[in-house]
Amino acid sequence: MNKPEQTSPPAVLLLGPTASGKTALAMELADRLPLEIVSVDSAQVFIDMNVGTAKPDADTLRRYPHHLIDLITPEQRYSAARFREDALAAMDDITARGRIPLLVGGTMLYFKALREGLADLPEANAQLRAGIDQEAAAKGWPALHAELARLDPASAARLKPTDAQRIQRALEVVRLSGKPLDHFFSRQQASPLPYRLLGFGLMPTERGWLHERIAQRFGQMLREGLVEEVHALRARYRLDAGLPSMRCVGYRQVWEMIEGRLPAAELRERGIFATRQFAKRQITWLKSFSDIELLDCQKPGLAASMANSIERFAAE
Repeated sequence: MNKPEQTSPPAVLLLGPTASGKTALAMELADRLPLEIVSVDSAQVFIDMNVGTAKPDADTLRRYPHHLIDLITPEQRYSAARFREDALAAMDDITARGRIPLLVGGTMLYFKALREGLADLPEANAQLRAGIDQEAAAKGWPALHAELARLDPASAARLKPTDAQRIQRALEVVRLSGKPLDHFFSRQQASPLPYRLLGFGLMPTERGWLHERIAQRFGQMLREGLVEEVHALRARYRLDAGLPSMRCVGYRQVWEMIEGRLPAAELRERGIFATRQFAKRQITWLKSFSDIELLDCQKPGLAASMANSIERFAAE
């Protein structure tokens, strides 16, 4: 990551796995300091996807405005490159008004893109992606993962045979360019980030505590109408199971139930399991960020100690 000038304005990062309390903590910090929240969540960018993304309700958003939510329809795609562009624009707007950007979320790739920049990958090709999706429907994603292992062994080694979205992108790149992803990553150059960053990562000391919160939250989503929300999305938009919106945890499981591939009686447990696996991947990402201060999200008084650290950092 390029080192900013000491005179650059401050910005705060708050990362953490799903259900670790990021949103509540961010709002408590915003009550104490002139902070303004920028969402770093690849699911909350979708309009009309509210229940399954744990999107703040209208009253909360009036009290604590969030940037970068409700940007596109569930039919559309949103990239890490667009996130970086949108986030920098929002941060510039916040800073110009004398406030401090607080970037909050669990989409670790977006944090990485913001801090380090992005490789100059080939642009997405809708026709090629549709073809890959058709192949996957016929042969299964493990078969395409095996093809990727022949064409781009390094990428295949990083991905699980069921990681549909990333397998699709890696195959798309190698089919378009004839080159593996690492060819582009090795040429990656980040433009300097014009901010001094202070990063915090929420890390539960007891995995069981996080698992229980995940179970409670998914149960609450079901009670609040997650299944009905997916039915409404299917009625309003032209969707398919391959779209990023419908690959989001929770939405994917409900889609499978509606399509008859998942018994309704198994929906809750399958959704909880998928969310726990997602949180596990988020924690792995979080541990890879060496310059992020990891904090126990179960610790009392966390907001007060973080606010003190932010005040000192902003005054430097």
